[in-house]
Amino acid sequence: MEYLEFAMDLARAAGEVLNYYASREKRVELKGRANLVTIADRESEALVVDRIRTAFPGHRILAEESGAIEAAETDSAYRWVIDPLDGTTNYAHQYPMYSVSIALEVSGSISCGAVYDPIRDEMFSAARGNGARLNGDAISVSDVAVLGDGLLLTGFPYRIEERIGRALGLFREMMLRAQAVRRGGSAALDLCHLAMGRCDGFWELDLNPWDTAAGLLVVEEAGGRVTRFGGEPFAIDDREILASNGRIHEDMQAAIAAARPIGT
Repeated sequence: MEYLEFAMDLARAAGEVLNYYASREKRVELKGRANLVTIADRESEALVVDRIRTAFPGHRILAEESGAIEAAETDSAYRWVIDPLDGTTNYAHQYPMYSVSIALEVSGSISCGAVYDPIRDEMFSAARGNGARLNGDAISVSDVAVLGDGLLLTGFPYRIEERIGRALGLFREMMLRAQAVRRGGSAALDLCHLAMGRCDGFWELDLNPWDTAAGLLVVEEAGGRVTRFGGEPFAIDDREILASNGRIHEDMQAAIAAARPIGT
């Protein structure tokens, strides 16, 4: 639990950086047509990386802006996976849906993770085998058992020009089968909202390890299920994710299998 407390403290400190810049000049740069980076991303990440390297110099780090950062022990089993600002486009437009995500991977398995929403002051956390929590209180997934009664969340890939047909085909199929679908813009928060029952399922294409590392453990520890689209085991390097309360998982898989790309 020492590592989890450290991750939570880091996420909250990074959230303070985001709050500081929220109403100030953000120095927005483009990494791609719809892929932004701001001074808040960079300073939040610098704070997190510096504190990890100070506290655990033998640990490796994978961060969105800095990439892979090796340690003195290059074969270390410990790797921190960091998204200093998940939902940068939202943040740049002052749309209140973004988060900080910090996870610790040990020997290839996520050991603990924290996702902090600085707008709502909500700290989602989980340690493997110890359940999931929101601001210290235990949380669990919903009991919705029928896809037609379910609220689903999703996101669209940055490479939208290449994947728009596939993305829209999936969106259409889920819209036809679920009660409703929403697109929030922060995959880490989407997973946490699933974990506490605010929604019942989530899917997305083309995510990165830092988008899902902490959130997937929060979902699993809250009693949910996380796989690839076809039901295969999910790893954070996978580019597709399907998460649910477990009860509607097969129905979501069936919808994905039935989806056909929409032409443009």
